[in-house]
Amino acid sequence: MKKKSLYQITPARIVFGVMTCAALCVDSFDSTAHAATPVAAAPAPMLVRQGNRLSVPAGSPLRDRLLVATVGQDTLPHEVSLPATVEANPANTANILPPLTGRLLELKVRLGDTVKRGQVLATMSSPDLAQAVADARKARDALDLAQRALVRARGVNEAGSNAAKDVEAASSSVAQQKAELQRNEARLRSLGADASGAQAGQVLKIVAPTSGTVTALNAAAGSSLNDANAVLMTVSNLDSVWVTVNVPEGVVGTVAPGQNVVVTLAAYPERSFTGKVAFVSAVLDADTRRARARIVFANPDGIFKPNMYATAVLGVPQGAQPQVPASALLMNNDSVSVFVEAEPWTFVRRTVELDREDGDKVRIRSGLAAGERVVVRGGVLLND
Repeated sequence: MKKKSLYQITPARIVFGVMTCAALCVDSFDSTAHAATPVAAAPAPMLVRQGNRLSVPAGSPLRDRLLVATVGQDTLPHEVSLPATVEANPANTANILPPLTGRLLELKVRLGDTVKRGQVLATMSSPDLAQAVADARKARDALDLAQRALVRARGVNEAGSNAAKDVEAASSSVAQQKAELQRNEARLRSLGADASGAQAGQVLKIVAPTSGTVTALNAAAGSSLNDANAVLMTVSNLDSVWVTVNVPEGVVGTVAPGQNVVVTLAAYPERSFTGKVAFVSAVLDADTRRARARIVFANPDGIFKPNMYATAVLGVPQGAQPQVPASALLMNNDSVSVFVEAEPWTFVRRTVELDREDGDKVRIRSGLAAGERVVVRGGVLLND
């Protein structure tokens, strides 16, 4: 058998070689094509952490969503809203008591009526009134008798028929009876009655001691008035009223006479009334632990009505403190923090202690200083 040469190339090898070459060429071409394609650039990070610092690099979309502002300092008074009620001024209020015991015959007024000074409010009958009128009449009759006796004594004395002591005794009797009559008439005047007229001693008229409004009525016609100390009705002059504020013990030390107050009424929520504190009670209520502060308001139109509910806003003086918007504060478990700008677009979280809240701003007790810059919007995007 004839051996094949190692260098002899069969048709099969040629085909295989061609295929192999073609494959190698394609691979080489593809590799060249891949190498020529540019690699896409990686996107810029939104936030970079460096220890306790958070940096917002250029090109980060966070820069458009964050707002940084300078911490301000406020010395304005802190506004405190407190409950209040409208009350009649006690200096312009009169409690009408029956001057004597007896029976209430007629009421001339109704609750809420406006009355004038001297106007008849009610009528009553009383045995004590009849007795007082009778005593006054007796005293007047006794005085007339004593005066006639004095005239006779003087005439007899001038005729020389009696001694001077008889004239003196008659004069003394006149003086005593005159004093007794004056006492009885004064009593009748205090009761609002007199001894003249057909109805004297039968009907007692109760009149208004001051002009105002009937704000309380505690009896009806026909009632027996057995307690002369029981209030029959109350007349209050409402041209000037009090708004009484219940001030908590923790705030009472900052409230003083002359302090400005803004009052709103539940009946007129769209209106506000400005006044000044006129009086602060020196004693706290033992149950509520509150002191009463009163503001005087003129009430010519009758807008303020006794027992109305009101809200009083007092300005409590405050020292200078840093102040930030409430939107800058972030809650973290039991603490509150803000992001402080350490460098441009580089922030550090800092825990702060809060003080009073004034509207949409909050005073900072510690942790911040005026002039520092903090994130006031979008801080939650930095919060992790």
